[in-house]
Amino acid sequence: MIIDTLRFAIDTALSKLDISAPEEVELEHPADLEHGDYATNIALQLAGREDTNPRELAEKIIKKLEENLPDEVASLAVAGPGFINFHLSPVFFAEQISAVLQRGASFGNSAMGADRTVIVEYSSPNIAKPFSVGHLRSTVIGDAVANILAFTGHSVIRDNHLGDWGTQFGKVLYALDAWGDIEKIENSSEPVKDLVALYVKFHKEAEEDETLNEAARAWFARMEEGDGETRELLDKLRTWSLNAFAEIYDRLGVSFDSTHGESKFMDFVSVVKQDLEAKDMLARNEGAKLVYFEDEAGEEVMPPLMIEKSDGTSTYAARDLATDKWRRGEYGKDITIINEVGSEQTLYFKQLFETEELLGYFANRQRHHLTHGLFRFKDGKMSTRAGNVIWLEEIIDEARQRAEEFNDDEEVAEAVAIGAIKFNDLKRDPIKDIVFSWDEVLNLEGNSGPYLQYTHARAKAVLKKAESEDLAPEVGDGMSEATEVEKLSYRFPEVVERAARDRAPRYVANYLYDLAQAFNTFYGNTQIVSDEPEAAHRLAVTAATAQVLENGLKLLGIKAPEEM
Repeated sequence: MIIDTLRFAIDTALSKLDISAPEEVELEHPADLEHGDYATNIALQLAGREDTNPRELAEKIIKKLEENLPDEVASLAVAGPGFINFHLSPVFFAEQISAVLQRGASFGNSAMGADRTVIVEYSSPNIAKPFSVGHLRSTVIGDAVANILAFTGHSVIRDNHLGDWGTQFGKVLYALDAWGDIEKIENSSEPVKDLVALYVKFHKEAEEDETLNEAARAWFARMEEGDGETRELLDKLRTWSLNAFAEIYDRLGVSFDSTHGESKFMDFVSVVKQDLEAKDMLARNEGAKLVYFEDEAGEEVMPPLMIEKSDGTSTYAARDLATDKWRRGEYGKDITIINEVGSEQTLYFKQLFETEELLGYFANRQRHHLTHGLFRFKDGKMSTRAGNVIWLEEIIDEARQRAEEFNDDEEVAEAVAIGAIKFNDLKRDPIKDIVFSWDEVLNLEGNSGPYLQYTHARAKAVLKKAESEDLAPEVGDGMSEATEVEKLSYRFPEVVERAARDRAPRYVANYLYDLAQAFNTFYGNTQIVSDEPEAAHRLAVTAATAQVLENGLKLLGIKAPEEM
């Protein structure tokens, strides 16, 4: 990529000045394209060490750069207190348009992750609950991260780690046994919502009768003991839930390589306990077994992690350790595991990763918690047990209905609805909570998925019109001045690599919006289809824009309709 060429040129120039370069020269794109295509603060960074004025040092660096200036660079300039700005040549931009057209769907991919296996765990809903808007973020963000990592050469395993074990399922089983009608639920059009109604009823009844919680714990103990009746009921819950989940995943265009519940790994829990005991890591406290985290002075550095409850049943942590031990054996010791889970579990994952490092399962660098904030109501947190949630299916249906007002083609309307929902999330810094708003979640205009989809369709319409007039895209030698579209489209591979390094789909989303804005300005100010000599090059720019938008939207899990 051009950024690597520029870094090498700067390193060479510094070497000629007998100045040692930093480990990596910082290069950024100026906010205003008039200021250049790249800028570096290297002179500001080194001036203090070299005891010189930053602008003077910048001038010296430029002189050395000009001795062997890369062909891609048209000019250099010093700006402000000592920034060095690079203006790339029109020929370079023309060559990049050619690269987009030649590489097509593969433009932007790379081998940066070659020979690296990554498990991306995302979505991971609990069975016996329908998808709520609360499940949306992990599903959408995790899927986009997996797409981006795969596009950059990583061997990606998409993992859906279902919650199907724990005391909460003791509550569901108790409610099902006490108040439910299995035959009626089996024949219901929405069996999982029927289960949620029982779960909500349990919590309301338990507020009046504390013995219900003891009864639920007894049901969970029966699960752990392998009781046949409870396992049979759990299998029904799992089947009903997976059928419901499949419908949502199909609409979202999300799929997985591995879908297992916590129950699959229960046989490994006892092995994990043995490993912990062998390293003298388990301590008893009021009958429970915990892992404590202390520094060399014996001071507690974070709260302990419970592995076994006082009644002998397992905890979520024990089952997660069992899962990761299985993964290590199944996929190899050199894997990286990314858990896309809400930020409320940050402490828990610190505890989990530290435990796995102490056990020797994984090094800390192999484990990553990718966090996101929550969807909230203005007046507080959503809660299934309190019965105040918004089901994801309702959001998709509402988005579809709104999209149909713009386009009555069913397939396009569905694509636009999903695009609106996904992009609204992916354009953001995920760590921040989102106050739920129907208008914001279903935004079809402005900085939105449908805006990008419409821009792609607009570019395709231009190309279709040109084809009807026997005009074809053809890259020229480079116009006297490159368009803003050309000055943005070549950046896509760089943006994708940054998104892969930081596991941040928002870089792709925000870049695509900038590109779409630039193209729509170009479209509004330019007669693209014409008999002018420049028309073929303009068509090439249009075709490249459509290709980059399509590639980028695909990484975000959003379809790019050719007509809207």
